[in-house]
Amino acid sequence: MSIRSVSLAQRKVAEIQRLWCFRGSLLDGSKRTSSSQAATKPVETATNYGSDLLASATKKKRDDLISKELLLDVLGSTATKREAKSYLSRFRSEKPKTDQAGAQNAYNPDVGVNLGNLYVPVRAIDQSPLFIQGPGKAQTAGELVESLHIALVKIREPQSINETVLQSVALTLVQLNRLGMSSVVVVDCERENQNYDADLRKLATEQADRVAAAIEHHDPHGARRLDNVLQISEFSAELHSSVKVSSNIYIASRSLVVSPLRNGKIPVVAPIAFASASQALMHVPADEAMLALTRNFAGIQTQISPDTEPQAFAEDIASMQKAISLDRVILLDPLGGIPSLDNQHRSHVFINLEQEYDAIESELSCKVHLRNLGLLHDTLAMLPPSSSGLLTMPETAANSKRQKEDARPAPEVGTRRQRNPLIHNLLTDKPVFSSSLPSERSTLVPATFVKRGMPVSIIPDPKSEPWKPPSASNPSIQLSDPRIDLPRLIHLIEDSFNRKLDVSRYLSRVENRIAGIIVAGEYEGGAILTWEPSLHKPVPYLDKFAVLKRSQGAGGVADIVFKAMVRSCFPDGVCWRSRKDNPVNKWYFERARGSWKLPQSNWTMFWTTAAEGKEWLSDYESVCRRVEPSWADTKGVVD
Repeated sequence: MSIRSVSLAQRKVAEIQRLWCFRGSLLDGSKRTSSSQAATKPVETATNYGSDLLASATKKKRDDLISKELLLDVLGSTATKREAKSYLSRFRSEKPKTDQAGAQNAYNPDVGVNLGNLYVPVRAIDQSPLFIQGPGKAQTAGELVESLHIALVKIREPQSINETVLQSVALTLVQLNRLGMSSVVVVDCERENQNYDADLRKLATEQADRVAAAIEHHDPHGARRLDNVLQISEFSAELHSSVKVSSNIYIASRSLVVSPLRNGKIPVVAPIAFASASQALMHVPADEAMLALTRNFAGIQTQISPDTEPQAFAEDIASMQKAISLDRVILLDPLGGIPSLDNQHRSHVFINLEQEYDAIESELSCKVHLRNLGLLHDTLAMLPPSSSGLLTMPETAANSKRQKEDARPAPEVGTRRQRNPLIHNLLTDKPVFSSSLPSERSTLVPATFVKRGMPVSIIPDPKSEPWKPPSASNPSIQLSDPRIDLPRLIHLIEDSFNRKLDVSRYLSRVENRIAGIIVAGEYEGGAILTWEPSLHKPVPYLDKFAVLKRSQGAGGVADIVFKAMVRSCFPDGVCWRSRKDNPVNKWYFERARGSWKLPQSNWTMFWTTAAEGKEWLSDYESVCRRVEPSWADTKGVVD
């Protein structure tokens, strides 16, 4: 084993020991709290004492089991240091309101992120006054209301889910709650050719109660089936828009949903609405219930009183958006993720809606998949870009370390044991496996991660102008092309590499060699690809691959650019080089079909070309050895 492998193993063991210590301190603290409370209580009868002791032991055993499951699932997510820091920055408590009872109970899971009681608010700090000059109401730190982080979950056909799987799904939702992500669950009991309103209302109510009971089995706070949440207006407010920002189905009162969430409960909603015109209860599509909840959480109100003052209305919207953050839209469907036609009948791992929605929609023929994709598109369009969607099977969401691991061997490079995609996604805001990995190196997980994402510009467009080596009839494009913002492209390269580019020297080197460029978003990431001359034929070469520092490791920008390169621009293969000590090489190793540390040089060569003969390999080597760096500093001497 290498020194690097030993170091990684030691850090992993240390992390496990640290988390177990936190878990032990949590349990010890619970014992001390129970002892102190017992000392202040009057003497009880032997019967009551025995009954309470048994109930306490049962609750403790259940809490210990949930804590262990949560710990193992968190460790199994293998989140990096960067991802863990990002998670903590998004879900760390903002010192919510506390009272005397809350101060005594230091282990209340309602307070912020419950990771082994690592972030326990200190009473002396919470109740200390804030120094504020000028007029205004005196305020203490404890008066700040914590923003709720919410996952909106739809379970399709819960009546077809067996009790074992449903219990495990409920456990996953409880774990999300303990990690700082509160869930609101909507049940969808509709099937094809099932239009009987009375039967659907009865079935939806029964399944909502069943889901709530499963959650209560794992969480002392439990769940609550909500009635009278949805209402149908007699006036249709549907707008002609590509996004369903308005509808005649709306939330009667936000407090009906938010109050249980503030109390640690998980609301379970049956898609039943009260129609004001007929004064009757009606079953409505679960997707419409999801959209109504999304609009409400996003602060988009469709039912506005004519007497509402514009200023007051704007303040209400701002307050609602600050109080609630809808971070995830999760669909649990027996059919799993969105199928991919070019990925060996697997699901799409990641969908960048801005780039891929229209193309994927045109490929789908299954009505359920089309509805799921449309629902994710419509909900995420109303939410901030940081929000994301996840579509997977209930059996996959039920996966935990308690269940038996899959006994099938997984010898492929880059594969790992299957993880719970909901827990992993919460900690990393990424899919379980990178979308830019070769299909043979990813485990078959029926889960699709979706983001509103960013547009991708490929110049020239390979769909209309396939990339071919330059010739008299097919001249190369130039970086001075009006479709390219050269100053922003240079800034992207310099920011990513943290080095100044010798622009004139670089433009001279790539002149008449540019195959094309890829730009993600507003120049948040990009790639410059060239045709390099060689002995046998021009070599497709990745000359620059850059991602802005603020976008590195988040948002999937690198995956978006790399996937566009290998699937749209150079599907037959491309090569590139990287310094042997470049920390990004691990990322490159996972995505390349092959690599070679070039002797007597500081370069590692990578390629995605299928192995056929040796001519192309010698051509790749000659290019990677010959290309001269174009940086303004003198670091290129060591190359």
